[in-house]
Amino acid sequence: MAKKRIQPKKTPMPRQAAEIRKKNFEEVALGYTEEQALVEANRCLQCKNPICIPGCPVEIDIPAFIKKIQEKDCLGAIRKIKEKNNLPAICGRVCPQEEQCEKVCVLAKKYEPVAIGRLERFAADYELQVLGERCEVSGKESLPETLHFTLNTKQPKVAVIGSGPAGLTCAGDLAKMGYPVTIFEALHKPGGVLVYGIPEFRLPKKIVEQEVAYVQSLGVELKLNYVIGKTLTLDDLFCQGYEAIFIGIGAGAPKFMGIPGENFNGVYSANEFLTRVNLMKAYLFPEYDTPIRVGKRVAVIGGGNVAMDSARTALRLGAEEVYLIYRRSRKEMPAREEEIENALEEGIKIELLTNPVRIIGDEGGNHLPGWVKKIECIRMSLGEPDASGRPRPVEIPGSNFYFACETVIMALGTEANPLFPKSTPGLALNKWGYIITDEQTGKTSLEGVYAGGDIVTGSATVISAMGAAKRSARAINEYLGSKKR
Repeated sequence: MAKKRIQPKKTPMPRQAAEIRKKNFEEVALGYTEEQALVEANRCLQCKNPICIPGCPVEIDIPAFIKKIQEKDCLGAIRKIKEKNNLPAICGRVCPQEEQCEKVCVLAKKYEPVAIGRLERFAADYELQVLGERCEVSGKESLPETLHFTLNTKQPKVAVIGSGPAGLTCAGDLAKMGYPVTIFEALHKPGGVLVYGIPEFRLPKKIVEQEVAYVQSLGVELKLNYVIGKTLTLDDLFCQGYEAIFIGIGAGAPKFMGIPGENFNGVYSANEFLTRVNLMKAYLFPEYDTPIRVGKRVAVIGGGNVAMDSARTALRLGAEEVYLIYRRSRKEMPAREEEIENALEEGIKIELLTNPVRIIGDEGGNHLPGWVKKIECIRMSLGEPDASGRPRPVEIPGSNFYFACETVIMALGTEANPLFPKSTPGLALNKWGYIITDEQTGKTSLEGVYAGGDIVTGSATVISAMGAAKRSARAINEYLGSKKR
């Protein structure tokens, strides 16, 4: 048998041109055509002992779904994915596969790995397209046909707090096991960070809505505008008959640097900035007249994906120059390489080894703060590694400099919101206010209460939150099963 000839590089992903996309909020990456997906799928070696599966936090049988694409059974591919992953169209867009399943792909030893994430997105989008066409023909909504589960209403009820990636994953998995599940969401839209945090050009709201609809089709009930800790407490939920609770509320309190001038008008946290744009729909101006002010020159502080999202969003809102200020080198930037490259192509200017020390504004009036005028920064050098394992940034004395800007966005990560923990006596927290859990099960210090995602780990990825939620769903199943005995 002739040896399979390997295409060394991934099949390129079609994208909008930078000059066009930086002026709109339409999706940048356009997705594979069926022909492109087939070419990429045929790069997979179908390893007998695949090491890509352990590299996936939600345990997708990667070779099996790719095999279905090779066989041109695209709906079969999404069925296989949805055995493990309730949010494939989302993960195919925002999951850092290059650090997980693709990183351990056998092909990566000599060539580029199989584009697993792009193929997952293709399969998910193919299903949504087929179902959409059927809806148009029939003139009515149709539920996803990939998986069918019978809800056993005699099972114990489970409450899930938060409808972000962790909550949706845990709820979907428990529903597949036959449990009646209710998600309680604080906001008026489900999706959590998927809706308020990630811009339309990376993750369209329609995609999130379709994935949420799939989870609901499994039998999950969704209750919006419920702030657990205010509207209801954990004790209230237990009194209502829920026998287990999963906490997936994320870590939504923004961080600031604590430097002078952060109270000037024109200084945003990335949380506020992106929420105004995404959840409050400033990206749809003038249809939605959401109050948000972006000057001609914008400075974004940080080097992660949220910083990239903020910078690229500011550009699309009309900023003429956007600077991304990061205190280490590009090698240490936590953002995905793909997002850094997209930002650079769009004209974002990255100031490396630079750190702000003061924000300067005008005097304002009537004892109110004025508006940002410029920012003072200092150059940095890299010293010995710190607790994170990255080189510690060290100030270079006398290297201070200024540049003008009218808007400053602090994209420094988030921390635990204290509202829920303060309303929940007995819930063990660490010194940073995050919930302490058993790493394998997500079990908290309270009987029948589990947690996962950013409220446990601090700011992390969508897929890591989903992986934790899957482990908790299994643990909740075991816990409720043991109560029957």
